[in-house]
Amino acid sequence: MKLNNYFKILLRIKRGLLLLVLFFGYQSIVIGQTPEEQEILDTFTYKETVVYKTVDGTELDMIIFYPEPNKVKKENPWMLHVHGGGWAGGSKYKVLRKSFLGTLRNLLDNGVVCATIEYRKARGTITAYDAVVDSKEAARFLLKNAEKYKLDKNKYGIWGGSAGGHLSLVTALSKESDFKGDPKLSKYTLDFKCVASYFPFTSCINPDIRPNSIFEDKKLFVRLLGDPIEEKPELAKLLSPTELLEEDSPPILLLHGDKDTTLPIINSTYMIEVAKEKNADVELLTIKNAGHSFSGSNISPSIEELNDYATKFILSHLK
Repeated sequence: MKLNNYFKILLRIKRGLLLLVLFFGYQSIVIGQTPEEQEILDTFTYKETVVYKTVDGTELDMIIFYPEPNKVKKENPWMLHVHGGGWAGGSKYKVLRKSFLGTLRNLLDNGVVCATIEYRKARGTITAYDAVVDSKEAARFLLKNAEKYKLDKNKYGIWGGSAGGHLSLVTALSKESDFKGDPKLSKYTLDFKCVASYFPFTSCINPDIRPNSIFEDKKLFVRLLGDPIEEKPELAKLLSPTELLEEDSPPILLLHGDKDTTLPIINSTYMIEVAKEKNADVELLTIKNAGHSFSGSNISPSIEELNDYATKFILSHLK
């Protein structure tokens, strides 16, 4: 009897260890980069990982990619990348996906430093508001340490896709006073020179852009805002790029697939309409036959062509 109990205990311990292995293995998949991402990351020789903020005991970091040494000046233009992932997932390694990789390489080849950040995910009490605060603080951190990282204090922009496209727009268009962070960084006022936003979500307010999208049943607003949209009208406005757009907003490039069923292209066409009403500088590059993240065959322009287009847009405002 005692022997049987002994083996039962051993079996429980083994099961417990297996669960721990599975759990931490899963965590490494979620938190770390994939082997494919690591392989691509290894092709970039000049880079460093920097912690820009610690909040509630959690370190938020960024990878800073540098051009070849012979292209690095005392002060260099720079771009801040904000990743997608439904506001609750994703990682800074998404900049290595096909939608952005070509542009990343092009920018580095043209002497532009690029940083890709982690931010707080919309889970539990954390909302997209907190992610915007983090994005702004990442930019302020870089301004504060511009000399250290060889960055120009005036020539910089922001880009991202999907949820990151939305967060990039809100980060660039919103007032500093509406997204306060560390008081020690408050003197560093942000003035982005351009925004490149790929297949973004553009309005919490306009119900016409919700059909056939992930926002159709409105449940996703609880993740975005922390509560149903009806209970957070002011926050919904603060997180709506179209509501924040002004005549003097930085130039914006929207890139969107016409077959996108996650965040349909009406998100971008609606922002174009608002831009015309407000006389703001916004343009749209429509990718034909492309779904979300430019998935699909025979898309036009091609991935290479749209990466080149985004590069030229960014360089035209940073050089």
